[in-house]
Amino acid sequence: MNKKTIEKLLNDFKDGRVNIDQAMNTLKKLPYENIGIAHVDHHRSLRAGYPEMIFGEPKSADQIIRIINTLLKHDVNILVTRVDSLKAKTVQKSVKGLNYNEDARTLTMINHKVEMKTRGSILVITAGTSDMPAAEEAAITAEVMGNKVERLFDVGVAGLHRLLGNYDTINNASVLIVAAGMEGALPSVVGGLVDKPVIALPTSVGYGTSFGGITALLSMLNSCASGVTVVNIDNGFGAGYAAAQINRA
Repeated sequence: MNKKTIEKLLNDFKDGRVNIDQAMNTLKKLPYENIGIAHVDHHRSLRAGYPEMIFGEPKSADQIIRIINTLLKHDVNILVTRVDSLKAKTVQKSVKGLNYNEDARTLTMINHKVEMKTRGSILVITAGTSDMPAAEEAAITAEVMGNKVERLFDVGVAGLHRLLGNYDTINNASVLIVAAGMEGALPSVVGGLVDKPVIALPTSVGYGTSFGGITALLSMLNSCASGVTVVNIDNGFGAGYAAAQINRA
């Protein structure tokens, strides 16, 4: 339930379109609704500015369907992360109108435009094409939260001229998310080129001693570029959410 829904309910009660019992029946589901498998947080939009989003990887298709249907009663936008294609197809058969992004492994449904004043655009950069899944998760998260998002992929330090050839695009962004695996060097390079917040997104891409992204994570935590902040390995959702919060005017 968002601010507009509450305002409409109050105005409907004031003007006599709903009675006290109807209004109380709606409000009693705040701040959360217990559906057995989950306590669905309907108050989050009012409290944090964005509705509850669903981490889909450990949940069954049936659990995801039940949570989505509960959220949809309150007319919110839907974002489910970490959903494989087979599980996504099962969910889509039951809940019509969901869009699946295979790269990001996300299910989304935009029921209303998010009205948010932002500082500008968010730019999502990847070192390589292999970093796209985490980067796309970040981009879609920021888009669902009402941001203009641009993408710049495959511009890593193995060919630095590709990055520098897009300097205007990089410099015009208000917030940057930089995804990289291997040794994780790209966020430091970008951080040294701009005066904007840079969110480093380590990915699990790489051979042997990349240790599933630990090497990139440690490299980014030790960045010599000022102002670089770091999220967890492959946490595109966290990067996108943080960028959206930073970008709010």
